[in-house]
Amino acid sequence: MPLQNRITPTGEIVATEHRGTFTGNRGIIHDPATRALLNRRWSSPAWLTCVCEFRGRRREVMSRRSWTELFFLDEATAFAAGHRPCFYCRRDDAHRFRAAWEKGNGVSDLSAKAMDAVLHAERLDRGKKRLHPLPMPLDQLPDGTMVQANEQSYLVAGDRTLRWSFAGYDHADVTASAMLLTPPSTVRAFQSGYRPVLHPSAAAALG
Repeated sequence: MPLQNRITPTGEIVATEHRGTFTGNRGIIHDPATRALLNRRWSSPAWLTCVCEFRGRRREVMSRRSWTELFFLDEATAFAAGHRPCFYCRRDDAHRFRAAWEKGNGVSDLSAKAMDAVLHAERLDRGKKRLHPLPMPLDQLPDGTMVQANEQSYLVAGDRTLRWSFAGYDHADVTASAMLLTPPSTVRAFQSGYRPVLHPSAAAALG
């Protein structure tokens, strides 16, 4: 039976057989004895996105009182949920993201803690996922941004929108009013040059 550790673009944690291409964490939010989630959905404002393999280390998922292993379809999904690259296992990506985040948001010498504070305010509204108005027309959003419409999540890629699922993406136009899932400060980092890693199905859907 799949564990409850897969993340949707809205930040929900659910059980599904699809593992995804990135892992990450929000601190310790599980009971290792039962390998089940606690009532809380984060224990730290540092919501990280990590690589699934790092220096040959192997972990038995949710088996000890250490950070709770969460899984994402791809990096765009993780960003939409409010996560950012880990400075330990993804050091180069984390530095590139911070540089783009600083440029896009008009700040400098930003600590990871300060960035996490901004992201935490943007990702949550009284404990639930915060949706934001689109900062620009849908077709002008940078690649990798995700939006929500009619309770479906969509990825902006090129001049198209791709509908998200745990299995991957398929081409589908957004036909209703959309709200922004990806935190606005992260969108500005995308505008400043950071490109999130997409699941292979995105390229297939784009043809």
